[in-house]
Amino acid sequence: MKLATFDVGSNTVLMLAAEVDERRQPRILSELSRITRLGRGVDKNGRLDPDSSALTLATLREFAETAAGLGVERIAAAATAALRDAADGSEFIARVRERAGIELQIIPGAEEAALSHLAVVHGLGLDPSLRLLIVDIGGGSTELIRAEPGTELELVSLQIGSVRLTERCVHSDPPSDADAASLRATIEGALDSLGWRFRPARLVGIAGTVTTLCAVALGLHSYDSGLVHGHRLARTEVGRVMGLLRSLPLVERRKLPGLPEGRADVLFAGATILEHLMERFGAEEVTVSDQGVRWGLLWREIDRRYPPSTPAVDKP
Repeated sequence: MKLATFDVGSNTVLMLAAEVDERRQPRILSELSRITRLGRGVDKNGRLDPDSSALTLATLREFAETAAGLGVERIAAAATAALRDAADGSEFIARVRERAGIELQIIPGAEEAALSHLAVVHGLGLDPSLRLLIVDIGGGSTELIRAEPGTELELVSLQIGSVRLTERCVHSDPPSDADAASLRATIEGALDSLGWRFRPARLVGIAGTVTTLCAVALGLHSYDSGLVHGHRLARTEVGRVMGLLRSLPLVERRKLPGLPEGRADVLFAGATILEHLMERFGAEEVTVSDQGVRWGLLWREIDRRYPPSTPAVDKP
């Protein structure tokens, strides 16, 4: 069976198409992504930006046509923080249904986190009982998934994301000391609300902020999943990239290897979130995964259609 999954985030639209069968080993047909900045202005105005929503809709139509051309029989599509927060999110969902033929579901933060955990365990081949903290720094929110042996997943969605905090806290180019202080205060306030006392055996970072940080740290002129996925990014490297971003105006940041133009203005805020999380939870490195919600959707569909007769993920 051929499946496609869509992840409509605050910054990026991603599509994954794959062929699956009872062997439960997906054969990837296509992976697409486009930065559409759907979350632009939502934190300030409470509504979707017309240009961003139009670009997102056009992207979804294009990706749906690609999926149809591949012979995809089923689409599972999820939308996250931007549409959760926008007052006109349901209107956008209706336009997507009418013009792109996609049943887009707005998923709660807890479901987004569960899908991310599913993707990480499968994608990195981890022992499901490993004590993990999974961090998904999106454009509008940051999801934290706390996994410990013998307990249910603890899932938290914080209203801090790279786009949201850039719009709220960063007012200078390059970011000023005052901007950095505002970011720190906002992030620390959100983390203080958790009250977690937890030291994970491994910190895993997913989604575009972390993969882009990794690509910049590695100096990749073109994105290479084989180098990024599974890479262990040291906290010192995160700090080095942050210093580089602080030192350059936006026009120069856009020229950095590994940094897509559409993320150049928001990566500093996203990196600041990651740095504070690493400090808070005592992590000297973060394992990078470029398999996020779209992969979680795929594995959920596989589990529903082809239930495993033995555990799907073996211990390393």
